[in-house]
Amino acid sequence: MMPDTKSLKSEQNDCVMPVRSANPIRARSLIRDNLEKQAGCLNLIHSRMPNIKVFSGTSHPDLAQRIVDRLGIDLGKVVTKKFSNLETCVEIGESVRGEDVYIVQSGSGEINDNLMELLIMINACKIASASRVTAVIPCFPYARQDKKDKEFSPRQYTSRAPISAKLVANMLSVAGADHIITMDLHASQIQGFFDIPVDNLYAEPAVLKWIKENIPEWKNSIIVSPDAGGAKRVTSIADRLNVEFALIHKERKKANEVASMVLVGDVKDKIAILVDDMADTCGTIVHAADRLVEAGATKVYAILTHGIFSGPAISRINNACFEAVVVTNTIPQDGHMRDCPKIQCIDVSMMFAEAVRRTHNGESVSYLFSNVPY
Repeated sequence: MMPDTKSLKSEQNDCVMPVRSANPIRARSLIRDNLEKQAGCLNLIHSRMPNIKVFSGTSHPDLAQRIVDRLGIDLGKVVTKKFSNLETCVEIGESVRGEDVYIVQSGSGEINDNLMELLIMINACKIASASRVTAVIPCFPYARQDKKDKEFSPRQYTSRAPISAKLVANMLSVAGADHIITMDLHASQIQGFFDIPVDNLYAEPAVLKWIKENIPEWKNSIIVSPDAGGAKRVTSIADRLNVEFALIHKERKKANEVASMVLVGDVKDKIAILVDDMADTCGTIVHAADRLVEAGATKVYAILTHGIFSGPAISRINNACFEAVVVTNTIPQDGHMRDCPKIQCIDVSMMFAEAVRRTHNGESVSYLFSNVPY
């Protein structure tokens, strides 16, 4: 619903005073003051975000709070609880009729519970007559299960593997989601699993900013992909920095366990920056770091969009040769940073906040693909 036209006009008229002065210098000063006051009032009117509600699930309330702080609005009221049999119950604590609703829930922690909570929240808002429901999912769950793949060995192929990412897409659509905002999907083709709009934001602009501000010798660096699948990602960053790139070919015997690694590229006497979309148990990036040091790299950094860090990940990072392991806050990192001083965090809440603002106002979000909003 648009603001009342009469009230807007009255506010604009209140901002403007007639300029009456015999002194020309005084008159110019009054005109300037009035124009500045009018501009301020217009900015206030234009900065309003009517008919928008942002709710947070339980997976990452800190990120949701940062997003609404950036937008200058309050977080919506929602109560989430579990029954004694562990069923999830969600109650939306305020009216969403005719509102543009955004629900922030990341695929982290207890992923299955958080996914179910998100689906229930979407459905609760939809049947409460919300005009549009957007799921803001910083880390998309089940993104690695995006295709039927060779399992355990290059010679063994199974046709019985699920494509769980497609299943999650169907569940979100059936629950009532009208739009998805996420970041660095494991495979960009996952956008094609949906019949609704998907905005896949990139952490690349924030990564470039961090590299330039925190690695003094970044011009003598080489961007390295720990697997062939990330080659496109590292070439894009290397081109933006005007440095070289390399990649590591890996083979797995089974999930979360790397069998062998072959480095393609020359890293001797250079600062190696490993870039990947996610790290789970960190076996891949730790082996990659060892391989880079063996090949003559002077320092090794790792930059990851989604730091899952499950199982032995933290102890592996602590014992590895990294100068720093840099992650974004698409997943809560406070506990990981306490346990491992090498982990540093890039805040990407402003990118999600700007995506929400632009989506709500009907503006293009393509600016965010190559820029960090300030």
